[in-house]
Amino acid sequence: MVSAGVTLDAWLSAPSEPDPWVVETSGSTGRPKRVLLPRSSVLASVAASARRLGAEGQWLLALPDAFVAGLQVIARSLVAGHAPVRVEDHASFVAATAAMTTEHRFTSLVPTQLHRMLEVPEEAAALATFHTVLVGGGPIDPALRRRAEERGVHVVATYGAAETAGGCVYDGVPLDGVGLALDRDGRIRLAGPTLFAGYQDDPALTAEVLVDGWYLTSDAGRLDEDGRLQVLGRLDDVVVTGGVNVPAPAVAARLREHPGVRAAEVLGVPDEEWGNRLVAFVVGDVPLAELRDWVGAEHPRSWKPRQLVALDDVPLLGNGKPDRLALRRLAQEAS
Repeated sequence: MVSAGVTLDAWLSAPSEPDPWVVETSGSTGRPKRVLLPRSSVLASVAASARRLGAEGQWLLALPDAFVAGLQVIARSLVAGHAPVRVEDHASFVAATAAMTTEHRFTSLVPTQLHRMLEVPEEAAALATFHTVLVGGGPIDPALRRRAEERGVHVVATYGAAETAGGCVYDGVPLDGVGLALDRDGRIRLAGPTLFAGYQDDPALTAEVLVDGWYLTSDAGRLDEDGRLQVLGRLDDVVVTGGVNVPAPAVAARLREHPGVRAAEVLGVPDEEWGNRLVAFVVGDVPLAELRDWVGAEHPRSWKPRQLVALDDVPLLGNGKPDRLALRRLAQEAS
């Protein structure tokens, strides 16, 4: 495995295949895993991404480089022949953008970052100068994407994982060489040259998810009428409450459409009466009864949340994803 003292630039340009690069998963739902990424997988991802985007250039790093999305930002920029620009080295996102030197600019964000930047006119204007803004690490609501497009920001939604060397499905279409299939239960399977080599010191878990050349994700999906992948959420995001299966991501998406809601997440929390109760975590001053009516206007009554936890902000992990463990603790404390 790569030592901490080896730079990514040296690893990418090593004369022979080096040891795998180790990337930790976010641990958003439990114990983080240490993913072994061969250089060949990272470079395959970089090349496939450039082909799909139709251009190469300098990348702006606005994510932690310890996670795969940050790693790929750096790798794409270096392979294109440009040192990446780090937001943390500048006074602001706008200043970092101004420091970029190539015609084609790129960056990668999570939906929360995009949402917040579009609220700041100067940052929205800076984003509009980028060739492409990749958005991953979670679903991007259609309303958020429309807001970005209205401000001239070209967004591409990505889906993938550390185990696939980052995003390998762009706007629902697999990158060249990437295999995509759905199991009977809707579980998404991915294959191709971007796959990881296994989990460090965990051969049992590796054998569970890396089967016959396929990576078995923990996500459920479907193909729309155009054959594009729609990610429905994690398999364990389906909350069984009162004997009914409720897709928590769909409820959260509905809540985010409410004009008084700035951000929302939905999880199931163990409950003596219901088995699991559906909890809405909302940034915004909207009563539970109103939110229940709002959900019920579009979805079955059983999809209405039974508990509301009001937040000033959604707690996030270092990579910008919601901290699901922290949210569950908040729900249990509030009850």
